[in-house]
Amino acid sequence: MDVLEVAARASETGPVCDACLGRLVADRSFGLSNADRGSALRVGLALREDVDFEPVETADCWVCEGQCATHDEWATRAAAAVDSVEFATYNVGTRTPPLIEENETLLREEAGLDAAAGEPFKSAFNREIGKRVGTHTETTVSFERPDVQFTIDLAADELETTVNSTFIYGRYRKLERDIPQTEWPCRECAGSGRQGADPCDHCGGSGYLYDDSVEEYVAPIVEDVLDGTAATFHGAGREDVDALMLGTGRPFVVEVDEPRRRRTDLDRLESDINAFADGAVEVEGLRHATYEMVERVKSLDAAKRYRAAVDFDTPVDEGDLAAAADRLTGATVEQYTPKRVDHRRANLTREREVYAVETTRESPTRATIEVHGAGGLYIKELISGDDGRTEPSLAGLLDVAATVTALDVLAVDGEDEPFEREAFFRD
Repeated sequence: MDVLEVAARASETGPVCDACLGRLVADRSFGLSNADRGSALRVGLALREDVDFEPVETADCWVCEGQCATHDEWATRAAAAVDSVEFATYNVGTRTPPLIEENETLLREEAGLDAAAGEPFKSAFNREIGKRVGTHTETTVSFERPDVQFTIDLAADELETTVNSTFIYGRYRKLERDIPQTEWPCRECAGSGRQGADPCDHCGGSGYLYDDSVEEYVAPIVEDVLDGTAATFHGAGREDVDALMLGTGRPFVVEVDEPRRRRTDLDRLESDINAFADGAVEVEGLRHATYEMVERVKSLDAAKRYRAAVDFDTPVDEGDLAAAADRLTGATVEQYTPKRVDHRRANLTREREVYAVETTRESPTRATIEVHGAGGLYIKELISGDDGRTEPSLAGLLDVAATVTALDVLAVDGEDEPFEREAFFRD
């Protein structure tokens, strides 16, 4: 249908503002605003019919009910709402009143157009306000995961502003034993520190089984520097509480909620965290990360290298120890859920690969064992056998009782492709 015929039919329905008139033919031209299209159509009608050009005040438009005149107002409100927030990307969404949606449908029907013709009110409204917000704040639109999301509720005359989380990636080393990765609430009192009217005997009334954690050394500092409201620590797996995490460290991401700052001096942040941890924990390689890095860290099933100090209950021959290590190298081990974790793990049998085992006998009853194994391999049980729950095991092959007295994680391997790919970081 001819665009002037569309405009003529639409104009006969009542006062229609230039923006609503132009939206009907938004797919017919490029480089013009809908208001420019509508004005041009109105001029074309006046020339074709030899009548006076009669503009329509936006406030009188029966379709948008005057909302197309509020773009500047909403953009100003949006910019003011984030005046103290540092951000680089944003998006605008609108909850359109049912009456305006109904008016849109009626206008297209009266103009002889199908429902998909032109551009919807919501799309045009979001774009026009978005352009103005970008000008006010010198930021750019993002349709994926923007730093800030504005949602306009026209019926309620309300603006909702959501400041999305920001993320800091790094690797940590844990240099002292008996520090969990994250806070460990007491199971007996559910973290309350109380048993009835009395302090909890199990945790001494603290509500936690351990005084410190890697999370408590790292997350609060990041939250404070980025001026957020909360912070969550995401680790790529976790080592045992009594194990050290050495070498290049374990990957982690700190997620900061509602940050007022998104950029910081990462070298200084690293120094602040390490000074606060005072030798118990060290972090390195801090980088600004994307949302996708959280899932990448949490789903990493990396191979690991361990060093274990092992005591035997009876003397072990050096040759027998080396032979047992050879038999474990390359073996597929079946591990039923260890007794020490069966209160928080499903009871099932897991198969895990042992890539390499190396031994150094320190004395007839003591050895240092280094293991390179697949993610999820229980090292203590690989050595002790866990009363037959792990097969084969070092203890089982030697036919002696073997106990891990100290365990160190030496390395958390990456994947075949580089784990720390640039796609998961922000400039």
